[in-house]
Amino acid sequence: MSVALRNAQRAVPVRRAPLRRAVCVLRAALGASRFDVGLVCAGNGLMRRLNGAYRQRSEPTDVLSFPFHQVAAGELPRPRCREEYNLGDIFLGVEYIHQQCRATGEDFDSVLAVTAAHGLCHLLGYQHNTKHEWQQMYQKEVEILEYLNRLTGASLRPLTAGLF
Repeated sequence: MSVALRNAQRAVPVRRAPLRRAVCVLRAALGASRFDVGLVCAGNGLMRRLNGAYRQRSEPTDVLSFPFHQVAAGELPRPRCREEYNLGDIFLGVEYIHQQCRATGEDFDSVLAVTAAHGLCHLLGYQHNTKHEWQQMYQKEVEILEYLNRLTGASLRPLTAGLF
C-alpha cells in the first residue's frame, strides 16, 4: 500500500524521497506494509493549531498522530473492506524538529525518520503516559529502528530514551 507524503510548509526544505522510503521500511518492520499511511510535513503554525485543538496545548510540537483505527498496543487493525486499510495520519512538525536539531547539532533527516517511527507506533496503539506504556513503546521503537538501521547502515535510536 502507499505512503502519501505532503509537504504543507515552506520554512524548511524536506528531502521527501528518503523520508518516504524510511516510513515504508518502518511500516514493514511493524508488519503493516499492506496499510496506507498519510504523512504531513507541517510548520509551527499548523502544529500549534492541531496541538491546541487535540491536546489543549497551544504550542508547536514534533509529531501528532491520528489513528484511523483504535487498537491495543502492537495490534494490527482488522479491516472489513479496502477503504479501511489505513493506519491513519502522522503530522511531523518539521519546522519545530529543524529548530531542535539546530540547537542540539543532530542530523535533521535522521531525526525526521526517528520521529516518524514514533508516530507510526502511536498509530498502532502505543502510548507513553505511564512508565509501563513508555517501556513497551520504547522497545518497539528500538526494534523497528534497528530493522531500518540494518537496511540503511544508519544508527538511529529513539528520542525518548530518558522519558521516565
